[in-house]
This record gives sequence, structure tokens and C-alpha cells, in this order.
Amino acid sequence: MNERKNVILTVNEKIKEQFQPILLGSDINVYGMARSFYEEYGIVSEAHSAAFLSATKYSKIVNVHAHQGFSEPEGFIKTMRELMKQYANDSRKLLLVPCGDVYTELVTHYKDELSQRFICPTVDAKTQEVLSNKVSFYETCEKYDLPYPKTLIITKELFHETPSVELPFEFPVALKPANSVEYLDVDFEGRKKAFIIGDQKELDDVLAKIYHAGYTSEMICQDFIPGDDSRMRVLNAYVDQQHNVRMMCLGHPLLEDPTPQSVGNYVAIMPDYNEEICKKIKSFLEEIKYSGFANFDMKYDERDGEYKLFEINLRQGRSSFFVTLGGYNLAKYLVEDYILETPFTETVYGKGDKLWIGVPKRILKKYITDGPDKDEAMNYLKNKQYGSTIFYKEDMSIKRYLLVQHIFYSYYGRYKEYFRKK
Repeated sequence: MNERKNVILTVNEKIKEQFQPILLGSDINVYGMARSFYEEYGIVSEAHSAAFLSATKYSKIVNVHAHQGFSEPEGFIKTMRELMKQYANDSRKLLLVPCGDVYTELVTHYKDELSQRFICPTVDAKTQEVLSNKVSFYETCEKYDLPYPKTLIITKELFHETPSVELPFEFPVALKPANSVEYLDVDFEGRKKAFIIGDQKELDDVLAKIYHAGYTSEMICQDFIPGDDSRMRVLNAYVDQQHNVRMMCLGHPLLEDPTPQSVGNYVAIMPDYNEEICKKIKSFLEEIKYSGFANFDMKYDERDGEYKLFEINLRQGRSSFFVTLGGYNLAKYLVEDYILETPFTETVYGKGDKLWIGVPKRILKKYITDGPDKDEAMNYLKNKQYGSTIFYKEDMSIKRYLLVQHIFYSYYGRYKEYFRKK
């Protein structure tokens, strides 16, 4: 066993000399990707971002470089051109991995130029434009017969013409921006990443605040699918440069962050397996000639027995380290595709064996809804079959340990203040 392990280490040592991961961002998603690269190849990632964020501070597995204006087109491409010069005589292949919506959009926009020096495992700009906007995404779902919730598209013009928008379905409803990148720059009292609206007055008030704050794109109003966070599913996929789906891994979220600006961010994901869902999404990704990571959020609707899509992220999700934790290393698929050029053989449907957590165990025990799902999650904890993204013993100085403890334990206050049963 030790001899085989040494052979693997030797092979990976040679592989890591061939490339350098360059990650865009500095959040928990960046740390998860850096950890995936480090665990598989022992390689330290370089990250470039508009700011230094807590999840990647005091780390030995990722070096973060912050640049003013890096999240804006002009500042981004100026910095990237400087990096292209910096790496001009470097013989290694440079894997450019965006880890947030803003950076994904920027990479796809400048992909032709960036591809002169970097490997950019993303979709093209046209595909990005269609799939990242929720209006055109739902139109695409309609075209490819993918189920999604009953939806009303609200425009700024419609709101000004009819301040009280009439809905074709009953309350409660879900309300969210179609353009998540534009919405990042909008601020107003009571701002949330997404809203659950209980009546007409609340809907009218929230829409007024959003549009008066300067948001110009469409808002998505949807029939609220009943049930708590445990009805959610998250699907991660990797599609190679020939548009073959190499890996799909389904997760069963049990709890979400209740903080208004972080609504929808998962904090506990259990392994799941549903080949029927995977094959339907696989056909879709291959038909549209997708490439790179894809991350789908969906929810089970007990009224008709279907899993309905909410959105696609054109990257790995912020909690996607649960895939690596379950034995399907995210970095490995990138490297085998672009660095080693390993031929595609078959689609791997992941069956993980660990619970991914993003908050202290006591919060899970208190706030996950009682029932069979919670019992299963508690068994994972009891049997020590769990892990997190940021608690990584190979990267744990005193400073980093205190930092990640603070990050985790800040959730006690968040849940006390914001958690409401759905």
C-alpha cells in the first residue's frame, strides 16, 4: 500500500510541474478549489481578487493578490494583461479558474484574448449571456423540456406602468433578480439575495425599493415550492472541452444560511444519488455544447413529484467542495482534461460518503428539520463521516485556526437573529 502511495505521489509531483492554477476571487469557493488542487497534486494556487476575504487569509495553499478595480472590466483586463506578460516565459500551462459570477462573466467576455496565454475552462460569451440571465435561462429550460417553477417576469417598465403587479399564481411567492451581477451593486434597506413574499403589499413594497435603488433588469417572481431547505438538491457537473460530461455529483442540502445577504447559500449537504435527474441534465449540457463546471440548484415539488430548476451557476458552487470531500476531486477533472489530455471514457455519477458542513454541528442539530433526513445527517456526524471546506489540518497555523473558528461560530448569532422555519 505504501509503495503504491509513493508511486502516486511521484506521478503527481511530475504533473504539478506542468501547470499552475490561477483562481479568480478570494472567498470560500476559491479556498475549496485551492484545497482540491493541493490535496491531489500538492500544488499551491495563485489567486487574484478585488479584495482579501476571510476564507483565504493566513493560508499556505493559496496566495491571494488583491487589485483595485479587479471586478470591473477595465481593471480586470488591465491586471490580466500584466499577468500575461509576467508569465510570458513560463513553460507551465496556466489554468484560469473563475470562482464567482462576476469573474466568470469577465473571463467569458475576454476569453479570446485571455486564451492566448491562459487555459480558460468556461463557456463562450454567448452561452454565458443566455444561461446567466434567469429570464433567458428559463426560456432555455422551456426549449429543452427542463422543469422549473411557474414564473412571472417583471420588468422595470411593467412595474412603473402597474405599481401593483397582478400574479397568475397564489402567495407566497419567491422573488429574485434576473441579473445577479447587476444586483450586486444595488443597495437598499432590507436588501436580500432573494425574498419569500407573503402578500401583495409586501411584493409591491419590495419591488419599489429594488427599482428605486437603481436596479434596471428584470425581476423573477415564482410560485413558491412548499417545504423547507431539505427539499433542495444541488447538482455539480464537469464538462470537458469536447463537451462530454465527465462527472456529475448530486447533493442533498439540509440547511441554508438565514442571513439576508446570504440566503440560498448551503451550510449542510448530504450525499445523494438520482441517475434520472443526472441523465436529463447531462443530455442538456451536451446538446448546448457546454464546457467547464456547472452548478444547478433545484427543489422537489411534492405537488407533481418533479425536481424544478432554479438556476445554473456557470462555475463550481461555493459549497462544491462537498464533491471533493465525497471522493471526486474537482481539480482532478480539470487537470485530466486540459493538462494530461486524458481521453473521455464514461460519465461518472458520484456517490459520496460524507456530510459536508459549513457551520458548527450544534447548529445542524438544532435547526435541521426533524425527520429521516436529519436522522441520516446525525448518523454521519456520529460516525465522524463529515468535513468542511475551511477546516483543513494541512493548512492550520494558530492564526488561521482562530480565524476559521471565528467564521464558524459567527453563525450562532446569525441563526438566532434571522432563522425562521419555512
